[in-house]
Amino acid sequence: MPKTEEQCKKMREDMRSKILKMSSLYFAKNGFGDTKIGDLAKHIGIGQGTIYLYFKSKEELFEEIRNNADNKEELQKLKILSKLPIPAKTKIDKISNEMCKRLKDDEEFCVKITLLTQILIEKETMYSDELYKELAKIIRQGQKEGSVVKGDALYLADLYWGNVYLYALKKLFSADLKPLQKDTLNRLLEV
Repeated sequence: MPKTEEQCKKMREDMRSKILKMSSLYFAKNGFGDTKIGDLAKHIGIGQGTIYLYFKSKEELFEEIRNNADNKEELQKLKILSKLPIPAKTKIDKISNEMCKRLKDDEEFCVKITLLTQILIEKETMYSDELYKELAKIIRQGQKEGSVVKGDALYLADLYWGNVYLYALKKLFSADLKPLQKDTLNRLLEV
């Protein structure tokens, strides 16, 4: 049965999305340097030529994944939370709860956290990242309230997000990983 132009367009969009999604996971696990198009195609379950129909090179594919990897949603939630007139301890508890839930149930979130952290490390912009700055604001609030340990707020934010990253990375490699607990994350910052 012949396909309509709209059906063909939808099929192309679906294939492109599949390539991007599956490639993100593969790159997160194997890194850019260790990834070959042939291995990537095999992982996705398509021929190498199909990847080249959508992307000129591995570099172009990876660049698109990097450009699509953002934390805008998480950042927006964190900005709203940081402005709420509630104790920092409650804010940290809410952040930890959300992180643990998403890390447990959402493989795409683990991939995103892994890729974003690798990009931040590569660019050496860790401490200028908005997510770090917003958590640092909450940490400073908690330090004033006496509920968060003393110390450099950005360093403590790095410690917190570093643990989230490490768990996300481990989650990509192990199905039997013990779930990260909210209290464990909270203890990184609480007095």
